[in-house]
Amino acid sequence: MLTAGFHNALRTDHLDPDALPTDTKLNVLVDLVHDSLGRPLQVPVLVARGKRPGPVLGLTAALHGNELNGIPVIHRLFEQLDCKVLRGTVVAVAAMNVPGLMLHQRAFDDGSDLNHLFPGRPNGNSSQVYAYRLVERIVSRFTRLIDLHTASFGRANSLYVRANMRDDVTANMAYALRPEIIVHNPPSDRTLRGTAAELGIPAITVEIGDPQRFQPHYIRSTLVGVRSCLADMGMLPKRAVAPGPDPILCSRSHWLYTDHGGLLEVLPQVTDRVVQGEVIAQLRDIFGGLVREFHAPEDGVIVGRSVNPVGPTGARIAHLGIVARPDDALIGPATGGDSEDEGGEP
Repeated sequence: MLTAGFHNALRTDHLDPDALPTDTKLNVLVDLVHDSLGRPLQVPVLVARGKRPGPVLGLTAALHGNELNGIPVIHRLFEQLDCKVLRGTVVAVAAMNVPGLMLHQRAFDDGSDLNHLFPGRPNGNSSQVYAYRLVERIVSRFTRLIDLHTASFGRANSLYVRANMRDDVTANMAYALRPEIIVHNPPSDRTLRGTAAELGIPAITVEIGDPQRFQPHYIRSTLVGVRSCLADMGMLPKRAVAPGPDPILCSRSHWLYTDHGGLLEVLPQVTDRVVQGEVIAQLRDIFGGLVREFHAPEDGVIVGRSVNPVGPTGARIAHLGIVARPDDALIGPATGGDSEDEGGEP
């Protein structure tokens, strides 16, 4: 049963897109758990249901509560969507981790990382139940999933996608997003993307820049990419856009860490190419003395980097992507140029 909620939103404890009216946009509050006073904790969901039937594309943002760039991507997408031409349904969860968002932190309010808890437990602790109900009450309704993230505290990211680049569907989704970098990364257990894949829902993760801020250039680029993905799925009509550069495709990636504490300066910026042996960071003690220089262990591209100068032993330096070779057998970009439902470059 749907009932009226605050800000003219509908309220339910299970989202059923098929039960909502066609040719309309709705705000929905989905009850997940309750606090110690018995008040419901509600997840905000935006739904655009097209005039014609079709797939259900799910968008999720702020699964980590301080990763915010995905929220305005969702808002701007819904401002632009025309349900009369939309085929199918777009379901966007503007804040997956409501307690973390309100606390300005990555983790859930009990300190757990929700993206290590999926598919959750129906009879577990509060974060496990919350994760379980996110999947059972919302995510399980999706045909495909785009999970929007950013870097974590003290780090900066490029605009990059993690996807299984040996799967045609997820590879096409990754290229449609038009990121700077794509990292081949099959879905992992306990993540939202991994749980979606186990449910037969093709899913990709989009990392949109830096935490706890809105970055207009990344937001615009991601918005164009999401609309291109909708067009690629046949949910919106395709229109030609000026092609941008192909993303850098990486077969794998890994973080580099310090072996000593101190004040860290990372030299390359995100998307910079580095060569084996190149100095990529310097570490100084509190008196300014040079303690270490860190070198690239192999050729690659900087997917993300530390921007926090203060770090103990084991601090992150840079996220190094290893550029794919032909014998890695990854799916390349489709021929025939880019397409989207509306023209214009981000």
